[in-house]
Order: sequence, then C-alpha cells, then structure tokens
Amino acid sequence: MGARLRRTRRVASLAIVLLLCLVPHLICKLLRLHSPWPPRFLGLAARAAGARVTIEGTPLRHDVFFIANHLSWIDILALGGATGAAFISHDGVAGWPLVGWLARQNNTIFVARANRREVAAQVETLRRALAGHQPVALFPEGTTGAGTALLPFKPALLAGLMPPPRDLDIQPVWIDYGAGATEIAWHSDEPAGANAARVLARKGVIPLTLHFLDPFDPEAFEDRKSVSEEARRRIMERQAASATARGSV
Repeated sequence: MGARLRRTRRVASLAIVLLLCLVPHLICKLLRLHSPWPPRFLGLAARAAGARVTIEGTPLRHDVFFIANHLSWIDILALGGATGAAFISHDGVAGWPLVGWLARQNNTIFVARANRREVAAQVETLRRALAGHQPVALFPEGTTGAGTALLPFKPALLAGLMPPPRDLDIQPVWIDYGAGATEIAWHSDEPAGANAARVLARKGVIPLTLHFLDPFDPEAFEDRKSVSEEARRRIMERQAASATARGSV
C-alpha cells in the first residue's frame, strides 16, 4: 500500500470515528447530560490514526493532575482516550478549524502563554478546572520534543497548581514510542499539516506505551519548581530503566 493510500484510508477512518461519536455527544449536550463521548472519540481516533496503545501502570481516575512528556499530537488522542483528561493548551489551538471546537468538547483549558497580563485570569481558570472531577493533563516541556531526550520542564506552566485547590495527586506519565520516537516526533519547524500528513502516511502501526508512574502528593513539595523537577526525575528514571532493559534483550 502506497503512502498516499495509507494516508487517505486513515483520514477516512478518522472521519468515520468523528461521525459515530459526534451524534450521541450532541444528543447528550442537547439533553444537558454528561457526555462520555469525547474520551471515547480520542481513543478511537488514536487507533484510526495508526496507534496501538498499551498501558503500563494504573492511571488514577479522579483527583489527579497528569504530567507527561510530549512528542506528537497523537499523545493527546492516546492519553485523553486512556484517562478522560482535559488538557492545558496554548490558546492558538482554540482558533484552529474543527480542532479547536473538538478541543473545547473535552473541556480543554486554553492559556495565552505570551500574555503576562492575563496570567492571573489563566491561573484562576486552571484552578476552577482542578476543583472539578475531570482529570487534567499538562505537557510541561511546553512544546514537542524530537524523541531523543526529555526537554526541561517549565515550572511556570504549573502556576495554577500550587497550592493545590483541593486534595489531588500528581501522576507522571511517560509516553513511549519506542524505537519509532524520532520518526513520530513533531519537530518545532514542521508545519502542523505536514506533520499530520507524514504520520498518517507512515507504513505500519505506531506502537505506543503509556507508562503511568507512581503518583505523589504535591503538598509534600515546597513550590511548583520542585514539583516539576520531581515529575521529570521520575519520567527520566523510567526512560533509563526501559533503555537498560531493551539493551539487555
């Protein structure tokens, strides 16, 4: 099967998944009922895009703030589908055709990272979201990495977390594409459309493991910087252990 045909087939699969999930979701919204369809859509969309997701560890289901590394837009589909989490995203995504609307259906929290005058309002928005029961997920690298190393975490992105608005845990997540990480990674100089076209045309499936690491209490740490460092340390330790295990096989 050629690259163009693979891409066309996966785009068609994504469209079918959207239609199948959209109708019952809109009915739930019309009846003012809680809709379970956004995370179902994300999980099915990950599979339609070619990902085959494996879960290691136990994801918490409520009162949790997930902190994960970030390589690709598929991360959102896989992690959202596995956990039902709402994501923190830069506000530029809100204006993307269709994608912005879909993100809002999953209660995405949009923040304007470049506008310091709105920091207080954004922190309050995040704290209101954390006060609810839906898990929240953040990619504290602030961008997608190249798949070769974990980028530094930006503590400023945790501004709404400290002190926690209620009793909740931090659960680090390592999103692991194995040997295909560099091929899947969305490079900073690559346009969104070009990346999507390249990934959707990729030959074969995309093995993806979500490693849910042991959670920890953020109140045991003095500030958001130390929380950020602890989450990054745990992810790096799991990366190193997995690399050692793979090298010994």
